[in-house]
Amino acid sequence: MIRRTLQVVTWAMAIALVALPVVALVNGWIGAERWPLRTLRVTEGLERVDPARLREVLLPHASAGFFAVRLDQAQTAVARLPWVEHAEVRKLWPDVLEVRIVEHRPFARWGSDRLLSEQGRLFPVEGIEVPAGLPELQGPDARVPDVVALYNEARELFVPGGFAIAKLALDRRDSWSLVLDNGVEVTVGSQEARLRLQRFARVLPQLLARAPQPLRRADLRYTNGFALEWATPGADGDASGGVDVPAAPAAALARLASSPHGEALVPRPNANPVPRFPVSGSST
Repeated sequence: MIRRTLQVVTWAMAIALVALPVVALVNGWIGAERWPLRTLRVTEGLERVDPARLREVLLPHASAGFFAVRLDQAQTAVARLPWVEHAEVRKLWPDVLEVRIVEHRPFARWGSDRLLSEQGRLFPVEGIEVPAGLPELQGPDARVPDVVALYNEARELFVPGGFAIAKLALDRRDSWSLVLDNGVEVTVGSQEARLRLQRFARVLPQLLARAPQPLRRADLRYTNGFALEWATPGADGDASGGVDVPAAPAAALARLASSPHGEALVPRPNANPVPRFPVSGSST
């Protein structure tokens, strides 16, 4: 019995003598100076991720040495950096820590505190410089595909007239609204959003060309026409206020494009604008 016990103890000590150095090496207790990670290799073509910040984040992980570095923890740290959509960290013998990064490519602002990437992912604006000129989209997070779909369609509709979409929003009642780059606020509503926008985009250039005052708002929530609100000169000469006019029949507005006397068909509408900018979705 004693002999067997001694054999077990001897084998245990032998295994410990072999295993302990390996455990110590893997945990960074030894070997960090003998097998250090000296080289950081990063994906080429980074445009927005700060290299200095990247090195700063990786240094504590690399200091453990080649065998002890925790790649999963290093990868998580890199993924938290601004502009990083996806990160992959690996080590290459004998002293290389390689980092592959896919950056977010911003497509639009989403609300006031996030951006929407071209890959359809939302990410915070905190700690980053937001590129100028991005459109502002808004809606429930679950409706991102719908909002983007309507934005793309609306953008194509207004391009021929020389207009761009500055803001597009979908509210909780599934009602759409938008703002053009010339400041015109457009209330679209929840029904037939694409058809209404198509109709309005077709006649907008003629409406603006024939009207002496700037157009402030357009309400498309009418079966056969629009309600328009025009700016009126204030006492100080600035455009302010508005004139209420009945909604114009769609057929009459459509004739405006070809009628040389179309001015008589332009209503000074009774607008009921919504100050949001609802966006397009698959449900509209």
